[in-house]
Amino acid sequence: MKVLKTHKTFEGLTQFWSHESAETKTEMKFATFIPNGKVEGCIIWLSGLTCTDENFITKAGAQKYLAENNLMVIAPDTSPRGLNLPGEHDSYDFGSGAGFYVDATTADYKTNYRMYSYIANELYGVIQNHFKVMNIAIMGHSMGGHGALVIGLRESEKFRSVSAFSPIVNPTQAPWGQKAFRGYLGDNQNVWKSYDACELIKSGKRHAHKILIHQGTKDEFLLNGQLLTPNWVESCQRHDQEQEVVFAEDYDHSYYFIATFIESHIKHHAKFLKQ
Repeated sequence: MKVLKTHKTFEGLTQFWSHESAETKTEMKFATFIPNGKVEGCIIWLSGLTCTDENFITKAGAQKYLAENNLMVIAPDTSPRGLNLPGEHDSYDFGSGAGFYVDATTADYKTNYRMYSYIANELYGVIQNHFKVMNIAIMGHSMGGHGALVIGLRESEKFRSVSAFSPIVNPTQAPWGQKAFRGYLGDNQNVWKSYDACELIKSGKRHAHKILIHQGTKDEFLLNGQLLTPNWVESCQRHDQEQEVVFAEDYDHSYYFIATFIESHIKHHAKFLKQ
């Protein structure tokens, strides 16, 4: 565990870290904000396509609200780095910067692209063992919103609460998800379903607490069929998962949208992390 940079922020510290990952077999990076005083919980933030560990911590404006609620955040990178796997760097929506929070099974990717286990097990352990914070929640944006929903549902006993901005809720039915799942998981679409939040709800996975989503109505990826938010609402209503989707009028897919509503998500998690 190495600290690469430190910035005092709202009487706490914003820091950038690196460590050797047992899951990805590479150096992984993450950013943290840790407020002064007793830390009552940690939120894992999962970023979207093309992002790194720097996007959220730099753009979202979360530190003020985290400090007010005595919470830390940890924002990992979105994929392993430093590799040159076949096709890894050919497009923005697969490979580097696009790990999709799955454990790959295809020959070229199965050794290193283990982002599900990296988040759900290794990073979770880092929070508890290195930072000594036991109460953990998860949230994310777009591809990271997909990751937060899937990990939060499959590992519901680990995560006190779950939320997302503009998540890819039904990736087996969306072009982004279909491309990524075929590349990481092969052609068996039954395997894909274990990484699809709507399919997990249909199969009986639940989280004990309400799952919060914010979705902009002028989000270009909502309008072109990548996010499929209504499928999530229908699945949850039909299968008794408590949820709230806030359709935010005229907002898009950007970090300007996230910065506008990040306070409400931090307060949502604070209710459960500080119990």
